[in-house]
Amino acid sequence: MEKPRIAVVGAGLIGKNHIRLVSESKACDLAAIVDPFEASIDLAKEYGVPHFETLVELLDSGLADGVILATPNNLHVPQAKLCIEYRMPALIEKPVSHTVEEANSLLDIATKEPGIWDTLLVGHHRMHSPIIKRTREIIETGAIGQVVAAHGSAMFYKPDDYFVAAPWRTKEGGGPILINLIHDIGNLRYLCGEIVAVQSMASNRRRQFEVEDTVSINLSFANGALGTFLLSDTAGSGQSWEQTSQENKAYASYPDEDCYHIAGTNGSISVPTMRLKYYKSEQERSWWKPFECEDVSLHRKDPLVEQLNHFCRVIRKEEKPLVTVRDGLQNLRVTEAVVEAVKTGRTVYIDDIA
Repeated sequence: MEKPRIAVVGAGLIGKNHIRLVSESKACDLAAIVDPFEASIDLAKEYGVPHFETLVELLDSGLADGVILATPNNLHVPQAKLCIEYRMPALIEKPVSHTVEEANSLLDIATKEPGIWDTLLVGHHRMHSPIIKRTREIIETGAIGQVVAAHGSAMFYKPDDYFVAAPWRTKEGGGPILINLIHDIGNLRYLCGEIVAVQSMASNRRRQFEVEDTVSINLSFANGALGTFLLSDTAGSGQSWEQTSQENKAYASYPDEDCYHIAGTNGSISVPTMRLKYYKSEQERSWWKPFECEDVSLHRKDPLVEQLNHFCRVIRKEEKPLVTVRDGLQNLRVTEAVVEAVKTGRTVYIDDIA
């Protein structure tokens, strides 16, 4: 299979972006657009591809080698199960499901059905970022020693019209924990290891919506490292992935800002400025001693394009999914644990989120 034919299911904001990327890609061809709304018919005509109202119609047509599920969260698992039934490789947009229970049911099927596990990719696209990959390489070389602590932040200001356009964002389930945090959870798990417990406090003092606007989180990792994370959608700050990574040109960016700082027994790495500090040797380690300082070089690429190229290789069975259904579920479980920690004021263990 030289160029897999990929259909995009869902022609909303995210779906349209996938449609554009697939149509522009040299690694694959746009096979079809699937969406029940009339506006998507004109979109299919614009791109010169077939249009289907339902996923079943597409799967029965035999026109696609893979599908991207860019539909509402509550449809992800039912549609992924359809793809499993038809043995169709699928890229499932994040979050993998709108509930942990449903995601567990998908994981159960994906691990039991022969040949299915390696055909499902979950769309946590930041995992395909050269920034994240290079940071993990540095950590794995031992340059900063054993990871002992990590700090992250996603602080930004969402304008009022963001909430006027979709009032559900002011209600339970519409705050930054469930909308934004899951991206960073995936990154921190990839860089620092599994998160096993969380503590959290939240405030809605500034916006006074039903839902939180600012959250502080403590993280405990399986390897003994500890972390903190600050999250706010009402902060006049540039310390978020969007505003520091320079990967999404729709956002203003600040190349002197970081959103993650990971410290080990021998040094630290700040992300995404990629400022690396380390001691020359174990004998030199002391707060009185200067660090060796280095700006790590990397070649920036659009992680959404990198994710699509990876999906093409998954379809051709050249690579295994970088972000599995289990990863998608674990990111969701940690996010749900943060919600539970806010509600109860207690330490919440991830294994208790079933």
